[in-house]
Amino acid sequence: MELQPDASALLGRTPPPLDADGRPDLVAGLAAVRAAAARIAGTVRETPTVYSYTFSEVAERDVWLKLENLQRTGSFKLRGAANKVLLLPPDVRARGLVAASAGNHAQGVALAAREAGTRATIVMPERTALIKIRRTEHYGAEVVLHGENYDRAQAFARELAEREGRALIHPFDDFDVVAGQGTVGLELLAQVPELDTLLVSVGGGGLVAGIALAVKALRPEVRVVGVQARGAAPMVESFRAGRRVSVDDPRTIAEGIRVGTTGEHTFPLVRALVDDMLTVEEEEIEEAVVQTLQMSKVVAEAAGVASIAALLGNRVEGRRVGAVVCGGNIDLRLLGRMIESGLAHQGFYHMLVVRLQDAPGELNRVVDVLGEARCNIVDITHHRAGWKVPVGFVDVEILVETRTSGQGAEVAARLREVGLQLVERPGASAGPARSP
Repeated sequence: MELQPDASALLGRTPPPLDADGRPDLVAGLAAVRAAAARIAGTVRETPTVYSYTFSEVAERDVWLKLENLQRTGSFKLRGAANKVLLLPPDVRARGLVAASAGNHAQGVALAAREAGTRATIVMPERTALIKIRRTEHYGAEVVLHGENYDRAQAFARELAEREGRALIHPFDDFDVVAGQGTVGLELLAQVPELDTLLVSVGGGGLVAGIALAVKALRPEVRVVGVQARGAAPMVESFRAGRRVSVDDPRTIAEGIRVGTTGEHTFPLVRALVDDMLTVEEEEIEEAVVQTLQMSKVVAEAAGVASIAALLGNRVEGRRVGAVVCGGNIDLRLLGRMIESGLAHQGFYHMLVVRLQDAPGELNRVVDVLGEARCNIVDITHHRAGWKVPVGFVDVEILVETRTSGQGAEVAARLREVGLQLVERPGASAGPARSP
């Protein structure tokens, strides 16, 4: 493909400052992060870091949450995008921008482009949550849906940038972006100087690399720990192998960190500056979303709480721990499913299947027992047709919310005591199915 004039330069990415031995130059790196903080001050907000009494009690250590979900656009991604866009020469910026993203980087580039007076086209995977598409368009960007995952979308974005001669803003593998993300670390150390451990969700590595660069330059004794979903953990595998490793089919509900490759520019920083890399399971991520909402009244997306999932899983050392809640752009329907799933997992949701005679007043017998137990009926379904239900009977599926964890078994026993028949069905007692 023939490139438009200067398109090769537009597709270039700034490498990190490394010394002769290939190790990060902390002095130059810190200077770049501080310059980024000054450059983007008019675009981003300093987000609060709050002490979490509830998580501190559960984890039996002091826990602070860095609330990047309260950042403009709902995630930290605006920091790196704004820094990169503002560093582009004016004539390059004026040609327009292209980026690929599952949502958060998309919104960051869209807003940064609008603030800089230029246009942006964002390539998003076809299964991107509708809320992220709408929010990206809200900031003035054109959205193109392409590919089944981020890696396919990124490849198409590069083709588009080459064809139209526009600047490609990579979501993580560009030191100008990394430096912007590193401003999170500067703020954290200023807000909570007593931290000894810092937990960061990791996708391609831009956030953890930037934070580690700032933290290790200022407080080298602070441990920086990255966290990925087990089904999409190329940085964990690369960290352990000492070389870049890819995951062919990354899978996780945390779409913001669902990547299959590590960054060419982020990996040397992570390998040299990050102290450890951990993985968490899908169920732990879902639970962290629910617990963050329930215990700290913080709405966070799945990718934003991988750090909290590691904390709740007791995989973390340190007495004064900071966890970056890096994004809050969660689809409300998905959040609703997670809440129901979390309640079921905690034992507060219980599914009962009761076989009744198909006659008036029979359902009242069940309702009376549930009322005595102070249970709340969440959903109820009648089944009359089909070979599974005998003629003259009806199977009633009732999803109940109990007052205490595990009370569902007691309610079932009481129903049997009053002469009602319970039908055993696979998974019926576990509540709603867990999200895939």
